[in-house]
Amino acid sequence: MSYELTLPRASVAGQILQRVTWPRLLAGLTVAALMAYAIVVPLVNVVPLTDVAYQTGAQPPSVAHLFGTDLAGRDLFVRCAYGLRISILVALVGALSAIVIGSAVGVTCGLIGGRFDRWTMRVVDGFNSLPHLLLGIVIAATFRGSLLAIIMVVALTHWPQSARLTRAEMLAVGVRDHYRAAITQGFTRAQLLRYHALPRLANQLSVAFGLLIPHAIWHESTLTFLGLGLPPHQPSLGSLLNLGQQALLTGSWWTLAAPAGLLVVTTVAITALIKPKEQHHG
Repeated sequence: MSYELTLPRASVAGQILQRVTWPRLLAGLTVAALMAYAIVVPLVNVVPLTDVAYQTGAQPPSVAHLFGTDLAGRDLFVRCAYGLRISILVALVGALSAIVIGSAVGVTCGLIGGRFDRWTMRVVDGFNSLPHLLLGIVIAATFRGSLLAIIMVVALTHWPQSARLTRAEMLAVGVRDHYRAAITQGFTRAQLLRYHALPRLANQLSVAFGLLIPHAIWHESTLTFLGLGLPPHQPSLGSLLNLGQQALLTGSWWTLAAPAGLLVVTTVAITALIKPKEQHHG
């Protein structure tokens, strides 16, 4: 059950806030806190990530080290902040690339139609039928240890969904009377796209972009955990999970719990914030 904030309807701001549910508000605050954590901690950190202090290694969470330390004595609170920043960067750039590629293909198919549309969508279906993890492993293994490779994995495994969404919206716009009237008035394709299609596409693509981000974070974490992503000296949530599961054999459970907890909280909070509001009845 969700409860809505009840505010006066006098202002636009009040009407907007009235539609904000407590779970979504909590998710928004969580995302904001995580973003601040990922940005501020690396800025104020003065200890190089390559420094080790084995005498303080494998210490459990404490006031001095909120997330504990790893086997090399490095502060996990700091390393997780760096890792979250890298993972979010990969997710944002990868998701944006997927949206740009997919929307370009979908818009082109919707505007041109005919054989071009049919053959292009067959290619899209072919890409979509490939197992994402398998395709990601092939790309990551080819460009091993590259940040660009992980971004490519996210973009190339998720653009077909954006293409199908954009094409469907273009076809829906194409049957509307005002769109047909614009064609008879001599509107160019660029004008049709700008004045009739883009306003309708903007909301759909923004939601799709937001929902892609958690998937992208999981993709990066999975590939890096498998040893196909970023190198261990460049902390991401995936590399921290990899090192954490190795340290788990020594009883250092916090080395795995910290990045795993961040991964789950981040993806759940972003999904709850972006996911279209469901209507509850009864």
